[in-house]
Amino acid sequence: MSRTIFVFGSNLAGRHGAGSALEAHRNHGAVRGVAEGLTGNAYAIPTKDKNLRTLPIKDIAASVNRFIFFAEDHPIWTFNLVAVGTGLAGYRAEKMADLFRHAPPNVIKPPEFLP
Repeated sequence: MSRTIFVFGSNLAGRHGAGSALEAHRNHGAVRGVAEGLTGNAYAIPTKDKNLRTLPIKDIAASVNRFIFFAEDHPIWTFNLVAVGTGLAGYRAEKMADLFRHAPPNVIKPPEFLP
């Protein structure tokens, strides 16, 4: 069964209180307390820790890699990726886009991540 999944940046507390996380909670069923992975019709990629401090890029990269494997395992689903890490986390779009360079074709990248 095909699904459309909203992919957003979260924090390790799973608060979903601002930015794309709030959008995920309000409009895509993201459950508060779920910091990473599938939640409702959304997928959380943590970019901040439990105290809302920006995570190191290596930690975000590990979460992105887990997401990419998940997307590969669900090829009939469409994943609408927002510019994860570029808003409240403060990373440059080019740096974040590079983490998603191996994403499968069912991951729809935001304009900020396109060449």
